[in-house]
Amino acid sequence: MKSFSIAVLFLLVGIRLCNGNEFCGLTNTAFQNQESINYTVYYSVIGIYFNAGNATFTANIEKLGNKPVYHVVGSGSSNPNYDFIFKVRDRYESYIDTANLLPQKFLRSIDEGGYKQTENVTFNNQNNTATTLKGTIQTPNCVQDVLSSIYYARNIDFNKYKPNDRIPFSMFLDNAVYGLYIKYLGKEKIKTKYGTFNAVKFKPLLVKGTIFDGGEKMTVWVTDDSNHIPIRIESPIAVGSVKIDMMGFSKLRHPLSSLISR
Repeated sequence: MKSFSIAVLFLLVGIRLCNGNEFCGLTNTAFQNQESINYTVYYSVIGIYFNAGNATFTANIEKLGNKPVYHVVGSGSSNPNYDFIFKVRDRYESYIDTANLLPQKFLRSIDEGGYKQTENVTFNNQNNTATTLKGTIQTPNCVQDVLSSIYYARNIDFNKYKPNDRIPFSMFLDNAVYGLYIKYLGKEKIKTKYGTFNAVKFKPLLVKGTIFDGGEKMTVWVTDDSNHIPIRIESPIAVGSVKIDMMGFSKLRHPLSSLISR
C-alpha cells in the first residue's frame, strides 16, 4: 500500500490550486504529548459492514539525538478472525521536529495479504535530502512522510479555503518524491459510531496499491474544532469497501467541541 491515508500524484487539472504551501511554516496547535486515538475498521462486500480490524495513533515527545521530537506511531491490524481472508499487520513511525513539524526519521513495516515491506528513511532538512538503504535522494523544501503529513495537515486552517480548493504538499515514500494535495470539500454534520460531529470534509487522491485503488475515491472527515482529529474515513478497496470510525481517545490538546451528541 503506497499510502496510509494520503498519497497521490499531483494533477493540476480543473480545480483552483491554492497559492502558497500550507505544508511549510505551520506551528503545531492541534495535538500534544501523549495523545492517543483509537479506530475500528469496518469492511463491507455486500453493503453490510462488520468489524474487520483496528488502528491506533499515538504521539509522544522524545529526543532524537539532542533534538526534541514527536514520536508518532500509527499501527493497524486486521481482526484475527478474518486473517484467512486478508491479513494486515502495519506499523508506521515518524519522528517529527517539534519546532517546525518536519520529519527527521521515518520507519515502516507492513504485511498486507502476504505483501511485506520495510522502509527506513533519514531526512536532512537543511540539505533537502532523504537517505534510505538504497541511497540518498534530493527532496523539495518541507517534504513530509506519509505519517507526518497527517499530523501536519491537522494544523491547516480550513476556514481559509473554499470547497474544491486543493492544498498541495510534497511527500517522500518508497524512495520517490510525490507532489500531493488534499481537496477540501467543505463542512457538514456526520454521524459516526462514536457520535454526531460538526466536521471538515476532504478527499485525498490515492496512488494505487495493494489495498486502495488509485484516484479521488477516499473521503475523510475531521473534527471541526482545534484538534482536527479524523473521525471517519470511507473508501472502496480492491474488493468491497471500508469505513473507519474513531472510537476512543485520550490526552487531546483541546476540548472536543465539535461533538454534537452521542
